Amino acid sequence: MPELPDIEVYRESLEARIEGRVLNGVRLKNPFLLRTAVPPIADAASRRVTSLRRLGKRIVIGLEGGIFLVIHLMIAGRLHWREAGAGKEPRNALAAFEFDDGTLYLTEAGSKRRASLHVVAGEDALHALDPGGIDVMSIDATSFARALRARNHTLKRALTDPHIFSGIGNAYSDEILHAAKLSPLALTSKLSDGEVARLFAATRATLALWVARLREDAHGKFPEKVTAFREDMAVHGRYGKPCPVCGAPVQRIVYADNETNYCARCQTGGRILADRALSRLLHDDWPRNIDELG
Repeated sequence: MPELPDIEVYRESLEARIEGRVLNGVRLKNPFLLRTAVPPIADAASRRVTSLRRLGKRIVIGLEGGIFLVIHLMIAGRLHWREAGAGKEPRNALAAFEFDDGTLYLTEAGSKRRASLHVVAGEDALHALDPGGIDVMSIDATSFARALRARNHTLKRALTDPHIFSGIGNAYSDEILHAAKLSPLALTSKLSDGEVARLFAATRATLALWVARLREDAHGKFPEKVTAFREDMAVHGRYGKPCPVCGAPVQRIVYADNETNYCARCQTGGRILADRALSRLLHDDWPRNIDELG
């Protein structure tokens, strides 16, 4: 799922291409994408784009007259820009937002249709779509600590809860916790002030680093290779590969459709965290320490 760094670079790319331009119309290729009925999608036509915002993991296109198009890409949704007359329509297109000089396409891979488009009128209606998490890039350390400790969760859950923090998901939470040298299963209530400060610094630094990297990778073009798995990530999606800091094999905890990746040596004092499926299967053979892996 595209997270804060990906959404921010999408936002910047769209701002450079469509802000101040008139949206001629929206062609829905799949009616299930649209999750609202009032105002009708036709009301967006012939309105000038006045703003581009990020709302958590959503992209908001502001139009004249207080109309907002709110796009949530979910897991497999992506955006593509085609200059007028350049190239054919992307595969799996769910919607096309047409401008004089180009078209913005929303696509979704796979058969599950999770991406969504909301059309809302007014700031209050837009605010109602906000899960309420705070933006770590615009708060101070005290506000971060207060939000983190408001509920007793594991660090992984706290960072990825959109009601606590805005825009952080599975991928970048792994990278943040590795940078902070903290266990994904550490409880927020048990953290020292120093650990909270370290997590705050790592969160801001990691997100800023990846915004800069993704911006540089795009080279001024529209970002076409948005993915949660990147070779230069430290731990996310790198199970079994060496940690770039200490060389120990990256570990994982698998749950549902997701997994958490971490370095046992850097983050958990060498302890391998129990994976529900594998630890039950292996019982006494489950390795407790990174050095037992051999």
